Amino acid sequence: MTRPTRRLLLPLALLALPLAAPASFVHREEARAFVQEMSNTHGFDDAELYAMLDRARHHPRVIELIRPPATTGTRSWQRYRARFLDNTRIDGGLAFWRAHRETIARASAQYGVPEEVIVAIIGVETLYGRHTGNFETFSALATLAFDYPPRAPLFRRELENLLLLAREQGSDPFSYYGSFAGAVGYPQFLPSSVRHYAVDFDGDGRIDFDHSPTDAIGSVANYLHVHGWQAGRPIAHRARIAADTDARALIDAGIDPSLTPDALLAAGVVQLDGSAPADTATFVDLPTPNADTEYWLGYRNFYVITRYNRSSFYAMAVFQLAEALRHGKGR
Repeated sequence: MTRPTRRLLLPLALLALPLAAPASFVHREEARAFVQEMSNTHGFDDAELYAMLDRARHHPRVIELIRPPATTGTRSWQRYRARFLDNTRIDGGLAFWRAHRETIARASAQYGVPEEVIVAIIGVETLYGRHTGNFETFSALATLAFDYPPRAPLFRRELENLLLLAREQGSDPFSYYGSFAGAVGYPQFLPSSVRHYAVDFDGDGRIDFDHSPTDAIGSVANYLHVHGWQAGRPIAHRARIAADTDARALIDAGIDPSLTPDALLAAGVVQLDGSAPADTATFVDLPTPNADTEYWLGYRNFYVITRYNRSSFYAMAVFQLAEALRHGKGR
């Protein structure tokens, strides 16, 4: 197919728009640079992209939601945990597991990820597909790409990937809906993750995160597999530390597991039952105001969960929900 000739100037109809119109991105320098890059790199037609950017709408609510709070609250593991370890998510997870047991078992066998972890990820993300978000994705990403400088490069890449995804799937870029940050469907994948990690697990020739829990199940398992899930290895163990241990020094070693069992033992760290750490680990602190801080050893699989969401609270919520589901299924 012949590549369209790139237009360096805005179409005349769009130039006639009022410059002060807050709803349109077409007069923005960053947006024009984005159009030129998409044209040069991927062969998109300039006029079509300008028309899309004119159709997109700035979402003030998106900016409100993405901004960090003006005052940072005290971290509370117990408050965070309560959001995900409740009867709604446990009972809902067991029902989801029963409804899709063959698919979940197949995904687990193929990718080496425990069944309960696959279910827990979808449970934490969207309550098993019940809350996938109602923000129109193109406009949400355009808002973040051109009106939120702190993370603009990330969201321009996601807007780029949304356009590529829509072209690959033969879909209207405005047909996608999801979170305020551009994540879509049951597993809340960003467009780049859909393109790189999603799988057509139901074999119907397309990936559908809105209506196919099968595709979501296989894609979550594949995502964790690609990011290094170690089949049959532990995720995390509760830790106990000696009174004179410098917990901060261990925490500052980072989220990537780097503390060997020998180093942890030398620092006065053991598992809660007194046994030696099972593997090289990260040292995780889970503070709650007016309560003792919980300390955990997070192994490689714990780190892999943080590749989904880079938060130790998130990874621990997934792990503990998975454990609750596993025990619930066994009853």
